[in-house]
Amino acid sequence: MKVLFGMAFRQTTGFVESLLRLISVNWAVPGFSTLSRRPRTLAVNIPYRGAHDPLHVLIDCTGIKVKGEEEWSVRRHDGSKRRV
Repeated sequence: MKVLFGMAFRQTTGFVESLLRLISVNWAVPGFSTLSRRPRTLAVNIPYRGAHDPLHVLIDCTGIKVKGEEEWSVRRHDGSKRRV
């Protein structure tokens, strides 16, 4: 998250806490000082899982939604309900 959004450690901690609150998960988030020390000893290799179609992440007061390309317009404009 820190690298992806270019945030400082304190901002990253607050952002992750907010995301967890939005999805109603009661997990502990490490403090910013723990996060700043951890990269020195932690080697993480996150494989790219690749998406076949573009995805859109929507965040509003009701939570996080993930929609495929053009799926939002189907709901908005009563288009075809079938996805190809």
